[in-house]
Amino acid sequence: MKELTKAEEQVMQVIWEKEKVFVKEILEEMPLPKPAYNTVSTIVRILETKGFVGHEVFGKSHRYYALVEKDVYRKFSANQMIQGYFSGSASKLVSFFIKEKNLDTRDLDEILNLIESQKVKKK
Repeated sequence: MKELTKAEEQVMQVIWEKEKVFVKEILEEMPLPKPAYNTVSTIVRILETKGFVGHEVFGKSHRYYALVEKDVYRKFSANQMIQGYFSGSASKLVSFFIKEKNLDTRDLDEILNLIESQKVKKK
């Protein structure tokens, strides 16, 4: 699987949310300043080439849909980040977020509960 650019990821977020969309609908969901129609259309075609998006033909228009599920890409992206920035260590990742995000006690308790529930599942 290939990593997405920021622009490609923005377009994919819309496609994942809407499930089936035309380029003009993607454009409507884009943040300001909105890119040109042709720019979004080009990004969608790149996503199709990368295997992330498929399409249905409606006359002269195409309606696009995701071929890669959001959760699948989320796992891939998280693994890329862990490998690239944290030497493959999930504990370094968690440590970074705990230190940098100044988490409140409720967030810390939630993290601890998640860890404890995973420990129970692994036994």
